[in-house]
Amino acid sequence: MLTILGLPPKQQKPPKTPFHDSTVNAVTMDNLRLANPGKRTLDTFLPPRKRVPMPKQAPPFLQALLLRLKSLLADFARPKLLHMPSAMPLARMSMSPPKPGKLRRLTSLLTPQEATTLDRFIPSRKNATPGKLNAATERPHPNALPQTHIKAQTCKIYQHHVAEACGLDVNSRILSYRPLPPDRSKPLDLFSHITHDTLRKTSGRSLRPSLALERAKKIPTAPERVLDAPSIVDDFYLNLVLWSLTNLIVIGLEDAVYVWNASTGSVGLLCETQGSLVLSLRWSDDGLYISIGKDDGLVEIWDIETNSRLRTLSSGATGRVAAHCWLLHLLTQGSKEGSLYHSDVRVSSHLVGKRDAHVAEICGVEYRGDGQQFLSGGNDNMVAIWDARTLGDPLFQKTNHRAAVKAMAWCPYQNLLLATGGGTSDKAIHFWNTSTGARVNLIETESQISSLNWGYAKGTGYEVVATHGYPSNSISLFNYPTLQKTGEIVQAHDSRILNGCLSPDGTTLATVSGDENLKFWSLFDYYKQARADGEEELASNDGKHMGKLMNIR
Repeated sequence: MLTILGLPPKQQKPPKTPFHDSTVNAVTMDNLRLANPGKRTLDTFLPPRKRVPMPKQAPPFLQALLLRLKSLLADFARPKLLHMPSAMPLARMSMSPPKPGKLRRLTSLLTPQEATTLDRFIPSRKNATPGKLNAATERPHPNALPQTHIKAQTCKIYQHHVAEACGLDVNSRILSYRPLPPDRSKPLDLFSHITHDTLRKTSGRSLRPSLALERAKKIPTAPERVLDAPSIVDDFYLNLVLWSLTNLIVIGLEDAVYVWNASTGSVGLLCETQGSLVLSLRWSDDGLYISIGKDDGLVEIWDIETNSRLRTLSSGATGRVAAHCWLLHLLTQGSKEGSLYHSDVRVSSHLVGKRDAHVAEICGVEYRGDGQQFLSGGNDNMVAIWDARTLGDPLFQKTNHRAAVKAMAWCPYQNLLLATGGGTSDKAIHFWNTSTGARVNLIETESQISSLNWGYAKGTGYEVVATHGYPSNSISLFNYPTLQKTGEIVQAHDSRILNGCLSPDGTTLATVSGDENLKFWSLFDYYKQARADGEEELASNDGKHMGKLMNIR
C-alpha cells in the first residue's frame, strides 16, 4: 500500500561507513520522491530497491586507497594564494573556464606585479643581483668607455675584499677533478724585466679603479698645438709624417717635403720632387738623413744638414713605394706588386736582396729595435715576420687580419712583443709573440686603425695608442696586458687620421688627417729607465759616427 501511494518504505538507516557514498543515488531518488509527491514517475510503480548491507569497516587496503584518492583530489582543488595583499585588484582575473586538456596555474591569471609568490620551488629573481652571470658587468668589452671599466673593477675589488675577509679564494674552482698543472721550469720570456709570477698575477685583470680614473682625467680633450698641412694626400696606405731622434718632424705635402723643428718652431722646405708625389718618408737611425719614396718607384736620400740629395735608389720595381724602413746602412722598401727590396746605401750596386712577400701592395715595413727581425704588412691582409740577419724566407705568415695591415709597432720595452692593426673590415689590434709566431691577445676597436705606438703612463704602466679612421676619427689608448681602455679622444680630427708618430721622449703624439691639420697631443709620461741609454747616446752623438759608418755614395 505504501508503495502504491508513492511513499518510501520504512527502512533502517545504514551506519556511516567509508562506503556510505555508494548509496548516494538511492538516497537522492528518495528525496526527490518526497519533494514531489504529486509527480508520478516510473520509479513509483517499481518495487523498492533492495539495498545490500555494507560492512561496518572497510579493509585496510581500501582505506589506504581512499586516502590516496582524497589526496589526489585535493591537489586539483583551487590553491590559496600565499601572502595575498588585502587590496589586490581582481579585475584582471579571467572568469572564463580554462580550455579542456590544459591546466592553468593561478599565478598565470595575475600580472607579475600582482603575484608575490610564483612557485614553491622556483624563487623570484626580480630583485636578485646577477653577479658573475652577467659577462658584460664582470669583464666589459675592451673598447668600452673608461668609466665602464672603472665601475666593473670597483665591483670586482669589493668581491675580493669580501672573499679575503671570509678566508675564501675567488679564483678557486668549486668542482676540480684534477690537480693544477705544474709551473713552467723555465720562466716565460714575454717581458725580460718582469717575472713569470708578475705576469700571472696581472694577466686577465683590470687596473685599480683609482688609477684608471686618475689616468682618464689626464687624457686631453684638445690638442696642444695645431699646424696646417695643406694639400696632403688623403690616402690610407701612405706614410707621410715622422718624428726623428733630433726632434724634427718631416711631412710630405703632394710633391714637397717640409721639416719642422719642434724645439724652435721653425719650418723649412727640404725639397720638391718635380712632379712626382711623395708617398712615404723615413728617418735614418741617427736622424741625419731622410729617405723619400715616390710614386714612380724611386727612393731619394737627402742630407738634412746640407739640404742636398745624396743619391737615388732604383730597385727596378714598377709602381709606387708606399712604405720603406731603415736598419743602419740597409734600406728595405715595399713595392706595389708585393715584393721587398733590400738596398745597401754604402755601395754603388745597392740592391742586395729581393723577396716575394705578398700578393698585393705592401703598406707597412718596420724593423725591430735590436735589428734581428722585421715585419711587413700588405693589402692582402697578411703580416709576414722575417729574420733580418739572413733576409731569407719569412719566419711566420699570419693571415688573421681581415683587411689591409698598415699599422704596426714593436714594443720598445720587450723585443718579442708586436702589435698590428687592420683596416676598415678588420678594426682589430693583434698582439704577437714573434719568437713562436703565436697571437697572444686581441682588441676589437670597432674602427679603422691607421697607426700604432707604444707609450708609458705612471700608475698604469705600458699602453698602446691607436689612431683611427672611419667611422670614429678618434684616438684610443689601451693598457697592456690588461687590454683595458684607459682613454679616448673622440673626433680628434674632422676626417680620418692618416698617420700618428711619437716624439723622441715618448710623451707627445703627432697626428695628421685628411682635414689638412697636424695636431699634437700630450698623452704619456717620460719613462727614464727605458730611455736613459738612448738619451746618453743622443747627447754624445754629434752626427759623425753614423756618417762614418754609412758613407752614402
